[in-house]
Amino acid sequence: MRKIKLIWDFRGPASAKTAEHHEIHLKEYIISEKLPLNITGFKIYDEMHAIAFMVVTDENMIAVRDALKPHRGELYVV
Repeated sequence: MRKIKLIWDFRGPASAKTAEHHEIHLKEYIISEKLPLNITGFKIYDEMHAIAFMVVTDENMIAVRDALKPHRGELYVV
């Protein structure tokens, strides 16, 4: 089963705090929708760019994408 990392980009001086807060909502969504994976996170690239992400299965990707509108996605490999 493929895993896909859905990514939300945040830019500007508040990007780090925004990405960190967005991850909280992603975790809440995983619980409310009873998704099979519970992989989320955020990463700060610099003071003007950060991301929040969640990993979903191929099976759930379309529904999550349509509901949450990520900016981009990529295959998730560990």
